[in-house]
Amino acid sequence: MKKCFTVIAAFALTFLAAHAQAATNFSGEWKLNLAKSDYGPAPQPEFMTRTIKHDDPVLQMSTHQKGAQGEATTELKYTTDGKPVENAKPPSKGSAKWDGDKLVIDSVRDFQGADLKFHEVWSLSADGKVLTINNHATVPQGEFDLILVFDKQ
Repeated sequence: MKKCFTVIAAFALTFLAAHAQAATNFSGEWKLNLAKSDYGPAPQPEFMTRTIKHDDPVLQMSTHQKGAQGEATTELKYTTDGKPVENAKPPSKGSAKWDGDKLVIDSVRDFQGADLKFHEVWSLSADGKVLTINNHATVPQGEFDLILVFDKQ
């Protein structure tokens, strides 16, 4: 009887973990909430919008922002299975994988001959209307944390 309960409990936990992972979908049009975001020592943009197409395991995003250094649009694509990918705009290497219902993206970008490393943890609010990205950045000048909060449009 005890063995049967253990098997059922293991199956239930596996099912719940798979369901939680499958339920998280970041697709949508997102606008950065400047008041709720924290850029630490980095300059905050004037605005940022992000379009995400998420059909697990494929995650594609287009980000448009304007700040002190002008306007820029980036196009990034990952697979959520942890496999390494290379992106062209901007040139970068990285991978994405699930940690429960959170998505973890690790990437490295070259900026003027220096490596910029990012460790992002994405989470979605229960109602699916707020995307929070906790980002740990490592740059030649040191390390710092950013919190980007996006509202679904």
